[in-house]
Amino acid sequence: MRPLYIANKDHTIGYAGNRIYKPIPKVSTELSKESFKNRVKEIHENDMWRHIAQINHTINIASNNYFSDLGSIFALLPLTTRMISSPGALYGKEKINYTTDTTPIKLKWFDLDKDVFLAESSQIYLELYLMVNGIDSVYSIYNSFRKEHADATHLSEFHHIEYEGRVSQAENKKIVINLILHIMKQLLKHNKDDLSFFLTDEDMAEFKNMTKKRLGTEITFEQALDILYRSTKEDKYKKFTAKYFGSWEEIKVTSELDDMAIISEFPLYEVAFYHAPLIKNNKEVGENTDFIWPYYREIVGSGHRVRSLKELSSKAKTFNLPKEDYKYYLESRQIKDYKETSGFGIGWERLLQGLLKTPYIYSTSHFPRVHSTIYP
Repeated sequence: MRPLYIANKDHTIGYAGNRIYKPIPKVSTELSKESFKNRVKEIHENDMWRHIAQINHTINIASNNYFSDLGSIFALLPLTTRMISSPGALYGKEKINYTTDTTPIKLKWFDLDKDVFLAESSQIYLELYLMVNGIDSVYSIYNSFRKEHADATHLSEFHHIEYEGRVSQAENKKIVINLILHIMKQLLKHNKDDLSFFLTDEDMAEFKNMTKKRLGTEITFEQALDILYRSTKEDKYKKFTAKYFGSWEEIKVTSELDDMAIISEFPLYEVAFYHAPLIKNNKEVGENTDFIWPYYREIVGSGHRVRSLKELSSKAKTFNLPKEDYKYYLESRQIKDYKETSGFGIGWERLLQGLLKTPYIYSTSHFPRVHSTIYP
C-alpha cells in the first residue's frame, strides 16, 4: 500500500505526497498564520476546495443514510456542558500528559459562578439520550472543541460523527467498519472525479480495493507494543503504557501491518473514565478500541461504557470527578432497566485527511480553527 506518512528512523515523520502535494522529508508541526488569513481568496481561486466541498457533502449524506438504515435516531445536543467526556487532565488527582484526556475550552455563561465548557465530544449526552424509552441507538454530527495546539493532524475545533447504542463492543466495531466502508463506496459512486483530483491512479486502485475486503487488522495494545519493539528494538516499548505511543508509533504500527490497525485494550487508567474495565493477561485494561488509518493516525475512538453504578462510582472516585456536575451521568446507572451501551466517534477531518492523503489537516477544512488564530 502506498503510504501517506512515513515513520522515519529518527522518529520524525515524512510525507509521501499525492497528486497535488509533493513529498516532504520531515513534516513540520508549526503553523503559518498567513495561510489562514488568505483563506477566502484561496477557496475562491483554488479548485481543490470545490472538490472537498462535494466530498464533504457525500460524507454527510452517506453517514445520515447509514445511521437511518441502522435504525439510529439523530440527537440534537448542547455544545456547552459541565460534564466533559475526558476530564482526567482537569479533575484527575494527577495530570498525565500522554493520556487521551483533553483539556476543554472554558467560557463564561451569563452570571453563573462556575465556568462552562465547550463540548469535546457528544458521547455523554448521547448516552443520556438513550434514557428515552423505545430508543436503542442514537448519533450526532457536531462540532467538538479541544484546548490543544493544532499541528499537521490536529485542529482545535473539528467535527465528530458519533454513535451510541445498546450493543456490545464487538457489534460496535462492526458498525464502525461498515460505516467507513459505506462512506468510501458512496464516494467512489458519486465523487470519483473529486477523489482523483487528489489521488494518483495507484491510490485510486488501493481505495477501491479497500472497499472489497475486510477493513483493518485487529490487535491488542500489548501486541502493538510488541510490533514496535520487534521493529525498533527500543526497550521503552516493553513497558505497558501509552506514554510512548504517539503519532510516530501509530504510523509505524500500521506500516508494519500495511493495513488499518484496530487496537483494543489500552491501559485502563490511561484512557477516558467511561470505558468499562477488563482484566487481560493480569493487566487492567479498558474495553476500548482505536482505529488507526493506514500510515496515518487514529480516526476513530470507541468503547463499551462502564456497566454499573459500582463501576462508575469507582471510576468517579479515581478520576476525582465533581459529584455535583456528574450526578446526572451517575443517575443513568441507577435506572432499574438500564442497558449497557457501546459507542464511537469519528474525527471527520481526520478521516478526510486519511482518504485524500493530504500533508496537513488544515488543508481539508475550508475554515480551520487552530490555537494560533481565529481567522478567517
